[in-house]
Formats: sequence, C-alpha cells, structure tokens
Amino acid sequence: MNADSTSMERVAAFFDLDGTLIPEPSLERRFFSELRRAGAIPIMNYLRWGLEALHLLPHGPVGVQQRNKRYLTGVSCDLAPQHAGSISFYEEGIARVAWHARQGHEIVLVSGTLEPLARLAAGALECELEACEILVRPWVIATQLVEEHGRWTGYLASDAQFGAAKAGAAEEFAETRQIELRECHAYGNSLLDREMLCAVGHAHVVNPGRKMAALANEEDWPIWHWFREKLVAAAECESSASGIQQAEGQA
Repeated sequence: MNADSTSMERVAAFFDLDGTLIPEPSLERRFFSELRRAGAIPIMNYLRWGLEALHLLPHGPVGVQQRNKRYLTGVSCDLAPQHAGSISFYEEGIARVAWHARQGHEIVLVSGTLEPLARLAAGALECELEACEILVRPWVIATQLVEEHGRWTGYLASDAQFGAAKAGAAEEFAETRQIELRECHAYGNSLLDREMLCAVGHAHVVNPGRKMAALANEEDWPIWHWFREKLVAAAECESSASGIQQAEGQA
C-alpha cells in the first residue's frame, strides 16, 4: 500500500462544543458569570463592550456576540482555569467521541468559545476517554484573543470560530494532514455550524432547534438526541489541558 492510499484512509471527527458536546449555557457565558460574580471585570469594560457592539452592528447580532470580547480587556489570562469550575458533557456525546477514537479517527474540537476554555474542555474530555481506556488528545480550534503581559486586550487574534470560519478551519486541518473531507464527520447543533457540516461527507446534527432540524431533514443528515449530563471537574484535568495540541495556524 503506497503512502497516498494510506493518507486517504485517515479520518477526522469535528465536534462543536457548546450545545453539542456540552449542554447550554455556553462555556463563555458561564465564565463571564463567574468573572462578574468575582468582581474581576473592570467597570469600564462594560462601556468598552457597548462601544464595540455599536462598531460591530453591521455584522448583525450574531457577529456582535461572537466577535465582541471587550469585556475581557485587562483581565488576567490565568483566571480561565481558576473560574472554569466543572464542565458538563453529554454522556452520549462522550460515547460518540469514544467510538470515533476507537476507529482511529482524529478528534477535533471546533468551537467559537475562548481558546483557554476549549482547552480545559479538551483536557476534561481526555480524562473521560482515558477512563474508558482510550488514550487520545483532542485537537483544539477555538477563538483566540490577543494577550499582552499575561492579560487579554479584548481584541481577537484571528477570526472568531463560527459560520464559514469553522468550515475553513476544518478544510485547513484536513489539507495539512492530507485527510479527505468527504470521509470525515462533523457534529453541530445550530445554524452557526452549517458551513462546517456541509464541508464534510458525514454531517451529524445534535439536539437541533426547529430551523436546524428542518435543514437536517432537507440534507438527510442524521439527528442525535442527547440528554444525559455528566459533570467533570476541570481543575482535576488541568495538567491534561496544558498539553492539549492546537491545530497549527488556527484560532
């Protein structure tokens, strides 16, 4: 068997986090609530967020929500693991990740959440897989922020990972590793995942709303209904999270 045929057999499984592997509310919303409760967000940051929201209005409400991180201006990057608390996963989602890992598939988390939060989730997921005697480190592609002297500036370092950016991330990951996207799987729960789902050969929809369910039926994508939640203490897996691989060149 030559090298080309071997590379064509490689497969990746791309998973959205919020609402797909992890029940709502989103990781970032939980993080924001914890920071606010701890008084870690400077008062001026609410004004900064409001001004940035006005600037981003042409991108619509989704663009404002996904791109506006000014509430984190001057906030220490070290607060992410301190305020992450416990991360909830759908047990059925963990089982599905485990199935892909047993097939030898690359596990890739593609999320619009902040990269440090996605890395913590990846570390917690790695711990859960290890409990199933599966040794695999998920790749992480998430939204990166500019950092200066250990603090966030509130500005994006690259594209926020939603919509077309997610599809582009999947395509670049596959191209870099000589993986055929037609053989890959992707899981998402909302219309923000649509482009990524369309980019692969095997799209899966998880707990969709009405519009997403209609799209899934139109495209003949399988729909998964996941309900059982399991709490995983992120702090216990912090050492794993620090070693999680990041997809090269991705946010």
